[in-house]
Amino acid sequence: MSNSIDIKTFEVEKANWLNTRVQTTIFNGDLNENEVLFEVDRFALTSNNISYAASGDMLGYWQFFPTTDGYGRIPAMGYANVIQSNHPEIEIGNRYWGFYPMSTHLIAKAGKITKSGFSDVSEHRAKLAPIYSRFDDVRFNPLYEEEREDQDLLLRGLFLTSWLVDDFMFDNDHFGADAYVITCASSKTSIALAFVAKQRGLKKTIGITSEKNRTFTNSLDCYDEVLTYDEVKTMNNAQKIMIVDMAGHYDAMKDLHEHFGDHVKYSCKVGATHLDNLEGDMSQFPGAKPTFFFAPTQAQKRTEEWGPGEVQKRIGMSLKEFQIHSDQWMSVVRDSGINEMKETFSKVVKGEISPDQGLILSV
Repeated sequence: MSNSIDIKTFEVEKANWLNTRVQTTIFNGDLNENEVLFEVDRFALTSNNISYAASGDMLGYWQFFPTTDGYGRIPAMGYANVIQSNHPEIEIGNRYWGFYPMSTHLIAKAGKITKSGFSDVSEHRAKLAPIYSRFDDVRFNPLYEEEREDQDLLLRGLFLTSWLVDDFMFDNDHFGADAYVITCASSKTSIALAFVAKQRGLKKTIGITSEKNRTFTNSLDCYDEVLTYDEVKTMNNAQKIMIVDMAGHYDAMKDLHEHFGDHVKYSCKVGATHLDNLEGDMSQFPGAKPTFFFAPTQAQKRTEEWGPGEVQKRIGMSLKEFQIHSDQWMSVVRDSGINEMKETFSKVVKGEISPDQGLILSV
């Protein structure tokens, strides 16, 4: 038997994300067959994590690492090292990228082994999209750069979503629209979408943001036009638009749909960051009805059409360009510790983090 380990995990109350706690469980040192023990080195905390909480029940994010009594464990993109293994093909010391709890450690049941990594085949993860249960061995990622681990954690997940949104629009002839209208335009997910759309060069991009973030958003050179939420009703509503709502902002969506009417050709909700404005029935809005965009569905479609690995290859090449672009405007902020974790998470929930900061944490 190995020495016991205290596993500390950050949890949030599902009904009130500002109410948090740290749960400690004791690992006695014994792994079941095919299990591995990760020591979580670091993870990114972004508005994406808040979106995971907002759609935790609807899209199954609470099932990544289930817990009890009304609390949940928000998944985070991170790097971890294997410190104990009871699987013949998983070696101690290997480093893996994947979705982890905000925790010191994770026990995973290894299966679906390939050269590039493995999946957690634990029963509670069986219904998840494959991408969410996959752990990638950094040794076999041709795009891996140790010195860019932080940028990778901060940008890869949200860039994956944004790339697939743009690919979905392209796949559907942009629904006959002339332009993107992207809310929460200063968020990294929105910036990534505008960047990809500009790379493709087919459609105009209009970013909607707050007055305080307007100058920053304009400086990115990603959007063709940047407006504030108060200026939505001044927009040229003769153009046909695709709305991509990264904020979960009910009032902004209402204004856009009522202003553009039937010229809203497609409307999707991708994220939820404006916690004071999440509620409301959008089903009666004029124009295309808002729908939730689920990135793994488009990823699976393209995998079937293009073959294994091609989606990751195309996204990876584009991501490298976006990482270089981010060097111009994003600074990485690192922190560790339980109290720091609670304080930083509270600031992210409240929208108090500057858009030019990227947060890398460890419990």
